[in-house]
Amino acid sequence: MSIRVTTLPNGLRVATDTMPGVQSVSLGCWVGVGTRNESASVNGVAHLVEHMLFKGTERRSAFRISEEIENVGGQLNAYTTREQTAYYAKVLHDDTALALDLIADMLQNSVLDSEELVRERTVVLQEIGQSADTPDDIIFDHFQSTAYPGQALGRPVLGSAEIVGALSRPALVDYIDGHYGAPGIVLAAAGRLEHDRLVDMALSAFDGLSPRPAPESEDARYAGGDFREARDLEQMHLVLGFDGVGVHDPDYYAHSVMSTLLGGGMSSRLFQEVREKRGLVYSIYTFSGAYRDGGLFGVYAGTGEDEVAELVPVVCDELMRVTEDVTEEEVARAAAQLRAGTLMALESSMSRCEQLGQQLLAYGRPVPVEEIVEKIGAVDRESIVRVARRLRESRPTVAALGPIGRLEEYDRIAARLR
Repeated sequence: MSIRVTTLPNGLRVATDTMPGVQSVSLGCWVGVGTRNESASVNGVAHLVEHMLFKGTERRSAFRISEEIENVGGQLNAYTTREQTAYYAKVLHDDTALALDLIADMLQNSVLDSEELVRERTVVLQEIGQSADTPDDIIFDHFQSTAYPGQALGRPVLGSAEIVGALSRPALVDYIDGHYGAPGIVLAAAGRLEHDRLVDMALSAFDGLSPRPAPESEDARYAGGDFREARDLEQMHLVLGFDGVGVHDPDYYAHSVMSTLLGGGMSSRLFQEVREKRGLVYSIYTFSGAYRDGGLFGVYAGTGEDEVAELVPVVCDELMRVTEDVTEEEVARAAAQLRAGTLMALESSMSRCEQLGQQLLAYGRPVPVEEIVEKIGAVDRESIVRVARRLRESRPTVAALGPIGRLEEYDRIAARLR
């Protein structure tokens, strides 16, 4: 077996997936905290911390960090989600030690310089502004906040301009000290590497991490509801969704197959009915997002002001029909798409590294690809009917942005889904 996991004395988990046939190594630290681990008063701090860790350490300036990784032709990046923050690199295998040292240095020795913070806050404020000006992006923040109102899981990853603009250096220090403990971090690596050697390097590289675990986040409380904002746009951007499932739910894979079946490709029901047969949209797709204790299932569509009156009833009809006439052939095709995507990802060291880090955080163990493929293959017509009916037991969430004048009232949309 190519995957091995070792837990260091401070609680850091080191997980590797050896790929002898490649020349590269992808590695990174997956930290099990994100937006849902923030209080309302510092919403956006997790994302700002991610930015600031690139802005210099006790040993390296911001320029030196980027220069060192690019001197060897490598790549260094990061991202923040609602449940995770990741710092990762891809290098040739001879440069593994450098990539590891860079990431370890950033996580433990960042100086969080006050002048750099002023500049980086401005950068993030520009990012917030750009997101607000991108309707097919910001609509998902409105959808999230409507599905999970008044709680951390419903707040935007970027935060608000008002809060981010006021975040201080002590707020960042407090967040790192309280949330970047070794037990909540996975050092994952995939590629041409040796597990024992990486463990030896990690023992010294990450000896400054706190052994304290991060505090638990509040439980997810799906509510659903209606958000509408009229804007002078060419298109109305619509997300219609429901209470979904978490990563531990027995129906997790059935939800993924159903999402693919309904809106995951050109042969999907929604793409065929809404775009190909009726020409109501350019873009329509479904998504299934899972958290540790809940999730969301939704449909996104961008449509014109005149088309929205026809679009919503058609989408609702397709969501209802899946419980009545879904075929085993459709289920098999959707499952084949998911299975192929899973197996094709094994060709990429970065995909395998990221998957390993995320699995350790979510499940506490690597999940063998054979297990994933088996669970996808076990999804049948009855599974799809069951999860589709389960979706409709929840109060729908509607988020719309743009020319909304012809969009049906919320109660009318909800009634179509009963």
